[in-house]
Order: sequence, then structure tokens, then C-alpha cells
Amino acid sequence: MTQAAATIPRLDNREAMPPSLRGAIIAMGNFDGFHRGHQAVVGRAIQWARDEGRPAIVATFDPHPMRLFQPDAEPFRLTTLDQRQRLFAAAGADAMLVFHFDHELASHSAAEFIDMLVTHMGAAGVVTGEDFTFGRGRSGSVATLAELGPAAGLRNEAVAPVTSDKGEIVSSSLIREALKSGDCATATRLLSRPFAVQGVVQHGDKFGRKLNFPTANIDMGPYLRPAYGVYAVRGLLPGGWVVDGAANLGIRPMIDPPREVLEPHFFDFSGDLYGQTIEVQMIAWLRGEGKFDGFEALQHQIALDCEHARQILAETPLVA
Repeated sequence: MTQAAATIPRLDNREAMPPSLRGAIIAMGNFDGFHRGHQAVVGRAIQWARDEGRPAIVATFDPHPMRLFQPDAEPFRLTTLDQRQRLFAAAGADAMLVFHFDHELASHSAAEFIDMLVTHMGAAGVVTGEDFTFGRGRSGSVATLAELGPAAGLRNEAVAPVTSDKGEIVSSSLIREALKSGDCATATRLLSRPFAVQGVVQHGDKFGRKLNFPTANIDMGPYLRPAYGVYAVRGLLPGGWVVDGAANLGIRPMIDPPREVLEPHFFDFSGDLYGQTIEVQMIAWLRGEGKFDGFEALQHQIALDCEHARQILAETPLVA
């Protein structure tokens, strides 16, 4: 099964809006996780655009505003721009608009931000969540859009929070908490797909190969760190290949010096992935990291982990 291709253009707020995309309905938000709540906002913007024969654009911010104001914050991203572009395309958007979030953009007043949307971006309408804020010091809100937008020629709608079948308000914070506790099932339910890490396969120390369990090493980069340990995973590989596997995420306490890495071992796969970009879906947390009485004991445990992962994955439908 192949992944949905990122076929929509990626726009930059610092550049002119293409004439064919002016007059669009823009879904505004960060949309980092693109969870069920975000999907509701984007879905409403796309429907509004289709009803009026307009382009539908999904806007996001990069870097995340938190990274600008709290540069030392621990990694927290749930998706990369590439992943969001693919997800927005699959949702039906005509383009992704990336707001380069720097001190200049952060200094705009709410009124200036609205003017930029209308004059520079050519927006006809915006759709946000009810908690959306914008402008210097987060001074703008959906009430500000309703108050100042019409006079500037900008219509707006706000979408109420989405609650899960368990009554929770779906949020990126809730998803991060679930992942940090190793609760992949909750994260998947709130996201509508598994949390997935995308990265370039790097050369490692070949330790997994010595144990007869070769791995594809990926740096976690800006991603949130889920609970360290061993996971049942799925790999989405170039060319549309989908493979099952087991992965260790952590610092590998039996190897010196310790180094944080995501190491998926894909079952029944022997291809060369070095230098290629792959995506690893975190399906289920199996156990925490630990030290063993020698490498034979570790090798035995890895074999058990792989068998456990196979059983879980055999019962888990594919969501690419």
C-alpha cells in the first residue's frame, strides 16, 4: 500500500500568493498533530471553499511559536512539515501555507495580522478552532476576527472542540501525555492514525546486525519523545512498501556510550535503506528499556519482543 503523495503546493507567507489561490478559505492553526479536532477545522474550511467554488488552504506555523519563545523547551513536535503537507493533501486541501514564525511576525498586532491575511494572502474567509489566538501577545481571538474581519472583507467561522468517544476534548497535549506514558492506543484513537516518526536512515554501530536483528537507525530530531522502550511498529518505506517490525527507542543502556536513537527492526526485510527517508508508526509499547545478563540474554529477549510484536500487528489494521 502506498502513502498519499504530497501533491499540493507549499506556500510561504513571505512570498506573494499565486493569483489562482487568492480568494481562498484558509484553515488557520498550528495543526501540529493534525488530530481529530484539527481535522474538523480543516474539514469545515474545505467544505466552505467547495460550496463557494474557492480554493481551500491549510495554514500552519514553522517553527512552532513555543520554539521561538521557549527555545530550550524539550522536543514536542508530533509531525514534520512534510507529514503535514501529505496529511493536508489527503484531507482535500489545495495548498499548505507555512507562516514563518519569527519575531517580526510575532510583533504584528491582531489588526495587522488580519490585514496581512486579506491584502497579502487574499483570504476571503478563515476557519479556526474556538481557542485560536493570534497577534502580538496573543491579543487576537475568534472574537477579534468577528469584530474586525468584516470591515476588512474577511469572514470567519470557529469550530467547537471535538470530544472523543470517551468524552475527552481532543488536543495535542492529551496526545503527548499518552505517548509519554507509552499509551499508543489512546494516541492513535485521538489522532485517527498511529503516531509516526519520519526520518533518514543513518549508519549506526551495527550492534543489531551482530545480534542477527539488523535495524534502521533514525534520529528523533524535533519529535516528542514517547516513553523509552520497545514497540511494535510499522514501517512505511520508499516505493510504497509497508513492513511490520519491532523497534527500540531510547539510549540503549547496554551499549557505551549511550546514544538516543529509534532503531526499528523490520521482519522479513533485507533491503538497503541507508540514506532513505522512511516513516515508523508506533503501534504498541511492549516493555521498557533494561540491562540484561549478557548479549545472549538480550538476544533471547529481542526474539520474544519480535514474536509479541508480530502477534499485535497481525491484529492491527493498516492505516497509512
